[in-house]
Amino acid sequence: MDMKQLLHKYKIPAAGGLAVLMFWLYGLTEEEAVPPEPALVEEAPVEVMAEEILTEEAVPVEVAIDVKGAVTMPGIYRMTSDQRVNDAINKAGGLTETADAAAVNLAQKVQDEMVIYVPARGEEVPPIIASSTNGGASAKSNETAEGTLININEADSSGLQKLPSVGEVKAQAIIDYRETEGPFAAVEELKNVSGIGDKTFEKLESLITVQ
Repeated sequence: MDMKQLLHKYKIPAAGGLAVLMFWLYGLTEEEAVPPEPALVEEAPVEVMAEEILTEEAVPVEVAIDVKGAVTMPGIYRMTSDQRVNDAINKAGGLTETADAAAVNLAQKVQDEMVIYVPARGEEVPPIIASSTNGGASAKSNETAEGTLININEADSSGLQKLPSVGEVKAQAIIDYRETEGPFAAVEELKNVSGIGDKTFEKLESLITVQ
């Protein structure tokens, strides 16, 4: 059999083998071209996010303070909620020579709409100034707007609600406590009442009595 007959005899199988070879090579190329899977991004822990939210809530806010009495420059001053009464007095030029500094809680933190009244020595402070309903600091910070202390052993719910930070729920808790445990022997025992912690007690201590 000559060369032409051999080519004629094996032409179709050779063409088929070539096609199979090309298909196999194409498959290898496609596999190499597959892009790698993207790397997973780790999510931020929930604890970190919560801590960031708490940090934002703790940011001091601007408040307006009314400084009166025996200070060099009485007036309304803008401050931040992380500052204290002493800072407000300094902003008002400081105390005068006649000021009774011992009558004011210089360490108390300021609050919006707070009235800080610094009396002169021996001065009788008006009852309305003595009110600490809005966190005011004054010579008679131990008095309510009516000028009298609240007896936590005798006051009813409405009387107790005249105190700052005391609503209907806390007033009833105070009444329930004294009915169960007996009369308060000291004002400090008020901290034993559910819902009244150290911060709330600081606002109430100078406004209450057990007599």
